Amino acid sequence: MVKLTPELVQNSAQFINAVRDRELDLRGYKIPVIENLGATLDQFDCIDLSDNDIRKVDGFPLLKRLRCLLLNNNRVCRVAENLEENLPKLEEVILTNNSMQELGDLDPLASIKTLRVLSLLRNPVTSKRHYRLYVINKIPQLQLLDFQKVKMKEREQAKKLFKGQRGQQLVNDLGRRSKTFVPGGGLSSAEKKGGPSQDDIAAIREAIANAKTLEEAERLSQILRTGQVPGREKKRPEGSGAAGGSEVEEMDED
Repeated sequence: MVKLTPELVQNSAQFINAVRDRELDLRGYKIPVIENLGATLDQFDCIDLSDNDIRKVDGFPLLKRLRCLLLNNNRVCRVAENLEENLPKLEEVILTNNSMQELGDLDPLASIKTLRVLSLLRNPVTSKRHYRLYVINKIPQLQLLDFQKVKMKEREQAKKLFKGQRGQQLVNDLGRRSKTFVPGGGLSSAEKKGGPSQDDIAAIREAIANAKTLEEAERLSQILRTGQVPGREKKRPEGSGAAGGSEVEEMDED
């Protein structure tokens, strides 16, 4: 992995793209964290952060000019709250092939009132019930969702589906967020119920970070969410003694 340093920002390719926007190319460095973008001096309309290892969309300084963020092929599973405060003109967010899981994880995007184009293709969240109508309801000014024009008929359907008290309840039911473990929080009770220990959680998280494919990362994320750690009992002296190491141990060897 490569740290996103001011030097990397200054030495990366800069050009005028096909739509005549000034673009900064930060593709393919395996950058894990967005940082130090103040070094751009707010000179770009578009920043391409595709093909990296970014997990959270945050860490932006005030960039009044930036209109487009390209984040294809990362590991994004979270978007920071109040992103619009630092990116007041953001119009386009491309998150194709990432790890957004739950509809509620998309809610922070709703505060970006300038957002017109959004892609979540090849994210697990797109398989959720009422996905498209939920997003249209939350971000009513969207013009393109997953590179398909938002039609007036869809806007009317979303308005009808989420209307009134029953509609609000549906929003609440659908808008769950991904569960995250807080280190040291509630783990003792989970362990009493056979849930993952701190070592289990750390091992799975490390395996997710080192996953070579999106499918592998999603499978490991599911293990982390459910707390079902394959072969966990094999780590304990009182375990069944079955042959072979645990799946977590095998992943660590990778």
